[in-house]
Parts: sequence; structure tokens; C-alpha cells
Amino acid sequence: MPRLQPRQIDILDIARRDGRVDVENLATHFDVTPQTIRKDLNELCDLEKLQRVHGGAIFPSNTVNMAYQSRRDIASEGKARIAQVVADLVPNNSSVILNIGTTTEQVAYALRRHVGLMAITNNLNVAFILSEAENVEVVITGGMVRKGDRGIVGAAAVDLIRQFKVDFAIIGASAIDEDGELLDFDYREVRVAQAIIEQARKKILVADNIKFQRKAPVQIGRLADIDVFVTDAPPPRKIVQLCRDSSVELIVAG
Repeated sequence: MPRLQPRQIDILDIARRDGRVDVENLATHFDVTPQTIRKDLNELCDLEKLQRVHGGAIFPSNTVNMAYQSRRDIASEGKARIAQVVADLVPNNSSVILNIGTTTEQVAYALRRHVGLMAITNNLNVAFILSEAENVEVVITGGMVRKGDRGIVGAAAVDLIRQFKVDFAIIGASAIDEDGELLDFDYREVRVAQAIIEQARKKILVADNIKFQRKAPVQIGRLADIDVFVTDAPPPRKIVQLCRDSSVELIVAG
């Protein structure tokens, strides 16, 4: 195996810490040209140390999710566009369940101006965001709080969710396989997400384009289980065809 250069080792350390590296920021950090950084990233991706994405690369973990703040920063503009589309899909005087995730948090921000909304969530961040909205009623599940992302998981969360039948489920996922499988990292979180899907009349999947390039070990469900899929960039052809075959409405925000 080719020997890594010191700068490439440092790039790997940054990617492992933050989940993603950006060409322009790395060029500034190391005081080299963007072309030099692109060459480093291409070599690291050829060695399967990183995975190339638009504008940079991500650290390819299949079993452990990256740090929550890093996930918040990735594709933040795209997530905001997704959130606005979803907010337009959800009418006033309706009920929603939102699960754990940085994209669902953005949806929560976009829903704060709604009137007569009931929101159920297993995400303390979402609950805090919506609790500041004057005309939104917030219900939060019980269960164990994960310190990393303030998500609530476990049987108690599932039990409460199963007491509701809501108009909309707004679901995030950590990865989407090319065969249409929706994937995550924590089997406890997946059980809650599955319950949310079961208890909703209309299911909306929210996922930025990075999710097409990631892997995760636990299956939530399939794209065919979803009614509407909102993303921030055109998906791979296989995903587009799966949406057509399964009558899933595909919306590319922006």
C-alpha cells in the first residue's frame, strides 16, 4: 500500500474528527492550492480512506455515526431548502411526528409559524425549537436520552408514539442504499422510526444528497414505504427509478 504523506495523514485526522473535509478550507489550512488538496483527496479516496463528495470528502464509517455537530454543518443550506419545502407541504391545524436528525431539526424551525399544529417527537432539540412557537402544541416521548444528539430511544418512546395516529411523519435517515433501503446506525432509534412510519397517514422522507454516499448497518424500511421524498439535489438514477416504480413523489428542493 502506498505510504501516506504527512499532510494526507492530517487530512484523515480532520475527516475522522469532523466527518467531512472541504477543499477550500483545507487549502487555506495547509496553505496550498485547491488543486493540491484535490489530488490528496483523490489519492485517499482511491485507497478507500475517504469517500468523495461535491466540494470535498467524507469519512466512510459503516458502523458509527459521525459527531452530531459535524452532521449539522454538512449540507446545511440544502437541509434548509428541504425544510422549507416540507413546511409548505404541512398545512395548519394538522399533526406531525418528527424523528431524530439534523434535517428534521431544520424542518422544526420551518414549522414554527404554523397555527394549530400538534408535533410529537423523540428529539429534545426539535421539542425545544417548537416549544418557542406560540401556536404549536408539543408532545415529547419518554425513554433514554442519548447524550450525543439528545435523541430519545427505547421501548417507552415506541409505546407513546403508538398512541397517536398523525397526519404526517417527517423522517430522516443516515443513509440510503441504491436499492432503496433506508438505513441508520442505532437499532433502538430504528425501532422508534419504524413506529413513527406506522402511525402516520402520510410519510415524508427528508435527506440531503450526502445520504446517497453513506453506509449504515440497520434498516429502517424501504423507499417504497414513503409517500414523499424531499432532497436537495437530483438523486442517482436508480433512486429516481425506484421512486417512479413505487409511486413516491420526489421533490428536489431548490
